[in-house]
Amino acid sequence: MADKPFGIAIHGGSGNIKRSNLPPSLEKEYLEFLTSTINRGHAILEKGGSARQAIIECIIKLEDSPLFNAAKGAVLNSKGKVELDAALMDGARIRAGAVSGVKGIKNPILAAEAVLEKSNYVLLSGSGAEDFAREHKLAFMPDDYFEIEARKIQLAKHKYFTQPKVSPNTFDSAENEFNMLIERDEKYGTVGAVALDKKGNLVAGTSTGGMTNKEYGRVGDSPIIGAGTYANNETCAVSGTGHGEYFIQTAVAFNLHARMKYLDETIEEAGINVLQESLKLGGKGGLISIDKKGQIGLPFTTEGMFRAYKNHKNKGAARIFKR
Repeated sequence: MADKPFGIAIHGGSGNIKRSNLPPSLEKEYLEFLTSTINRGHAILEKGGSARQAIIECIIKLEDSPLFNAAKGAVLNSKGKVELDAALMDGARIRAGAVSGVKGIKNPILAAEAVLEKSNYVLLSGSGAEDFAREHKLAFMPDDYFEIEARKIQLAKHKYFTQPKVSPNTFDSAENEFNMLIERDEKYGTVGAVALDKKGNLVAGTSTGGMTNKEYGRVGDSPIIGAGTYANNETCAVSGTGHGEYFIQTAVAFNLHARMKYLDETIEEAGINVLQESLKLGGKGGLISIDKKGQIGLPFTTEGMFRAYKNHKNKGAARIFKR
C-alpha cells in the first residue's frame, strides 16, 4: 500500500524583492531560516502529527524572527506602533479563528487558534481580542520587543516620501543589510503556512503586521477568511501574501478553492488564475497552497516571494526568486 500523501509549504511574504537589494549573506540567512522552518513542520507530519500542529510550529518560528513582517519586527502603523493580524482555518470542520489589530500578543497565530477552539466566533479585533488572549493565558510582550530599529527607519522613509513636509530624520542611522532590503513602498513580509497531514486534513494559517504607515485601524486580507486564508478538505488549503485590499476584493483564497471544486482546475492552474484576476485590478502578490493529494502550488506576480515546501517524498526547496 502506497504511503499516504502529506506535505507542507510556508511563505515569508512576496513583494518587490530585488537581487540588487539582497546581499548574498542575507539571502543565505533567509534561505537557511526557511529551510529549517519547513523541516520542522515536515518532521511533525512525517511522524503522524496533525497539519494544524505543523502549521502552528512553523508560524510561531516565523513570528519570532525579525526577518519578517509578523509579530517581532512587524511594520509600524502611522503612530509608530505594531498592530497584528492572524488567521487559522481547519479544512476538516470548515472552521476558522482570526484576530485583527491586536497589540502585544507575542504569537498572534496562537490567539487565532484560541478563537477557533475556545469561542463561538470567527474574528475578534482590537482590545476585545487582546482581552480574550489574556483570559486564555497567552503570552504578551512589551512594545520594544516588536518595534525594531529597521522598521522605525522604514516608517520615517515612508512618511518622508508620502508626506514631503516630514523630516527625513536619521534614515542612515542604522543602515545594514536588512535595511537595504526594505524599500519605502515595500509590502512583503507576511508569513503563512499550509499543510496536509496523513489523515487527509488540510489547514491554513497566516500572520502579518500589515502595511507600513497604515491608518484608521486598517485590516488586510490575512485575517479575512476566504481572502488571505482558507482551507477545505474537499480541495485545498491557501495562504496569501500581497496587497490585501485587492485580495479581499477578489476573495483570492476562496476563489482558488472554488475554481478547483467547480471548474476542476488543478491547484497550479487555479492559483495562477486567481492571481491574474487580482493583478487586473492592480494587486500584486503570491499564494502558497496544497491540495488533498499533496500537490503544492507556489505562484506569485511580484519580483520574489520567500517560500519553501516539502512533500511526502522528501522533495522540497527554499527559494526567493523565480529562478
